Amino acid sequence: MNWIMRQLGTWFGLGTVACLLLAIWALWTAGLFEGPAARTVRTTSVYAAPGIALDTVAAERIIGNRRLVVVMLEPGSDLSAACDGLGNAAAGTLVLAMAREGDEFDTYGCGFLAGGEVDEGGFGRRAVAETRIGAGLDGFVDRPLDALKVVVINYDQLVDLDVLPGDARTFSPSLPRYLVAAAAITAVVGGALALYLVAQRAGSQAAASSGRREESDDSRNVLSAEMALVARQIIDLDGRPGRSRAAQHARLAVAYSTLLDEITTADRDGRSDFEHFTARAKTLSGKLRGLT
Repeated sequence: MNWIMRQLGTWFGLGTVACLLLAIWALWTAGLFEGPAARTVRTTSVYAAPGIALDTVAAERIIGNRRLVVVMLEPGSDLSAACDGLGNAAAGTLVLAMAREGDEFDTYGCGFLAGGEVDEGGFGRRAVAETRIGAGLDGFVDRPLDALKVVVINYDQLVDLDVLPGDARTFSPSLPRYLVAAAAITAVVGGALALYLVAQRAGSQAAASSGRREESDDSRNVLSAEMALVARQIIDLDGRPGRSRAAQHARLAVAYSTLLDEITTADRDGRSDFEHFTARAKTLSGKLRGLT
């Protein structure tokens, strides 16, 4: 948890949070969590619940581009709840929810002409529009398209009375918002993946470097042990009788001194290839043992 809080304080963490918030906003406004009626009327003017006999294509032609949404539901449906749940999808429109009740239509209107919320500022006009929009439909219960024509006539009369605006409805398709959400999520996932890969690569390089240092230290320790053994052998053989042995001892002492200088130079240059030095030290040690 502490690590997560520390990451949120970085630019990457802030960018991740911003992208996630953008994705949530895009999905919410695109209607991902809405019901079938809301998803339908976001891009059309008519919704008919399953089982309702209505030619929706013809119904949409009747309504045209008016700021009007008609929702036909099953008998006994809660029209108020259905209508109020369309505020985001049907923003800027007058919504009429309808359901057949015996030989007449049960209707409920709600105005979202001010946007995604009920238009409280124009309460009087909204009340007139919501009440008038569903008037005169009972004689067309068996002819839903004719009932829609009456609704359209009611709407146009309200426009003529300046109760409703006369401009056309503007649709807000969901696809661009889904694309924004997908881009934001991709940015978050891609950034996290890139960060993970960079961290993994850095960790691998650090582990490899550590391994090389350990191997170098081990080989240097082996070399130091071999050189110490050679030095001890040279000291032990010093002063032994015999001219031939003394000459060989001198040559091997010079070879040891030369090898020691080369090892010192390699240390100063930062080289880590001590294996060949170790091999030469072992060779010297073997020759010195031959002199005993």
